[in-house]
Amino acid sequence: MSHSIGMDDVRGSTPRPGADDAVPLLELRDLAITFATSNGDVEAVRNAHLTVMPGETVAIVGESGSGKSTTALAAIGLLPGNGRVSNGSIIFDGEDITRASRKRIVELRGSSIGMVPQDPMSNLNPVWKIGFQVRETLRANGLPSGPQDVAKVLEEAGLPDAESRANQYPHEFSGGMRQRALIAIGLSCRPRLLIADEPTSALDVTVQRQILDHLDTMTEQLGTAVLLITHDLGLAAERAHKVIVMYRGQVVEAGPALELLTNPRHPYTQKLVASAPSIASRRIASAKKAHVVTGDDLAPAVPVDAAKDSVIEVSDLTKVFKLRGSWGRSTDFTAVDDVSFSVQRGTTTAVVGESGSGKSTVAKMVLGLEDATSGSIRFDGVDITTLGRKDLFDFRRRVQPIFQDPYGSLDPMYNIYRTIEEPLRVHGIGDSKSREKKVRELLDQVALPSSMMQRFPNELSGGQRQRVAIARALALDPEVVICDEAVSALDVLVQAQILNLLADLQSELGLSYLFITHDLAVVRQIADHVAVMEKGRLVEQGTTDEVFDNPQTAYTQALLAAIPGAGLELPPEAA
Repeated sequence: MSHSIGMDDVRGSTPRPGADDAVPLLELRDLAITFATSNGDVEAVRNAHLTVMPGETVAIVGESGSGKSTTALAAIGLLPGNGRVSNGSIIFDGEDITRASRKRIVELRGSSIGMVPQDPMSNLNPVWKIGFQVRETLRANGLPSGPQDVAKVLEEAGLPDAESRANQYPHEFSGGMRQRALIAIGLSCRPRLLIADEPTSALDVTVQRQILDHLDTMTEQLGTAVLLITHDLGLAAERAHKVIVMYRGQVVEAGPALELLTNPRHPYTQKLVASAPSIASRRIASAKKAHVVTGDDLAPAVPVDAAKDSVIEVSDLTKVFKLRGSWGRSTDFTAVDDVSFSVQRGTTTAVVGESGSGKSTVAKMVLGLEDATSGSIRFDGVDITTLGRKDLFDFRRRVQPIFQDPYGSLDPMYNIYRTIEEPLRVHGIGDSKSREKKVRELLDQVALPSSMMQRFPNELSGGQRQRVAIARALALDPEVVICDEAVSALDVLVQAQILNLLADLQSELGLSYLFITHDLAVVRQIADHVAVMEKGRLVEQGTTDEVFDNPQTAYTQALLAAIPGAGLELPPEAA
């Protein structure tokens, strides 16, 4: 039976110790948010109640499109132009700011309410140095903004060598470093409330822990409250005092974090918890041979045939970059250092490690997108580092990528049909009629209706876009698919569906996967073998069970220990 949470439930959640009699720092009452569209008004959020006490961390969880980010953006006056608060009120520190003037909202931003958005590349100015962007934030709020002040802010957000990093541009940072820069800007003015929208989704677990520890320190020492928007239930359980669950624009359940996640009452919350990846999960096995994906519960592990041959063999692989420093001097940087591993045909090998460990550089070299400095990469016994242009073109037909950001890797000007059909056309396969038939078959394989062919990427959800990216990767009937953080940007329900889809496709088509990720809980579900990288070197490898059950190096042990909620006892159906 559905359990609907009302105002008293939310207020009755366990607050921060010592805050029982305090006035709420942020309170949303009966909040409704409406968007004007060409088809009329659409109510994205309705009857939402939420209370954040001073110094408290409250997490809003829910799948993509549940209204969690929209609710948070309304609290800081950042709704899109076609969005408005159509009912209810937003109370900040006793002041009703629901319809406050723009001048008042601007006054509150930065100094009183900080914001850490999710996508660092869209929210950092590409033509301004990182230090300048931090400095502008400090200046706008009347705070000291000298080089040492800027460096201190960056250091607090976990950026090493902060003084020199401040002089770099966003494109010179890794994804994780860009996210840390955004966090630095959001925290720089010591706001009383920090709205963090998926602040660590692009970060590996050890850096994630560092950032979250810093947020905890602020909460303890400065009384800063955190409104955390996340799809990571382990993170919510470990870091939040209260959890608010949203589904289709409504709050369906709320309460103390551990209590809610270990004893979920609403069917949707139960489904969320059951779909959450965990290091206790087992390897996904294909649930069916048909072309339909339901996102069913994970199946028991299936033994991998050890006699299978290696489709990819990486031997002594090294990549050295020439970096130009000050006064024109160049220095060598070894991104990948003497790495060797193999991918057995029909299985999945995961390469894991922190941001900057060299794992994505390895993927680029295996794809032939980056030249190796030394070493060999054998595909079906042929060293691809020696291939000419024509042979490399043929090789790329047999090895295809799926990238992290499905929106960034799909051309926004191409409809879905053209997106999937393009590889076939480029490689001169078939005529227009046969290609259309192939596109329909591919959409069916990834459980998308053929009626979607004329839509554009911006008309699809994140999960649908990633299915399109998978369909495009399969268009040329590849033998190997390289997944570079292919599910890290997805919420847990969609992530579970995509992982099951990949398992089904592997069983059905005999695909081999090289899976690049920083999410060890996902590795547990998808990989047969694991290779762990640290600072360019391979420090440990073995079967997934060997590495997870008996890690041999301190680095692997630290990675496993840093997983949010690793020690959380969830209900049996979540394991």
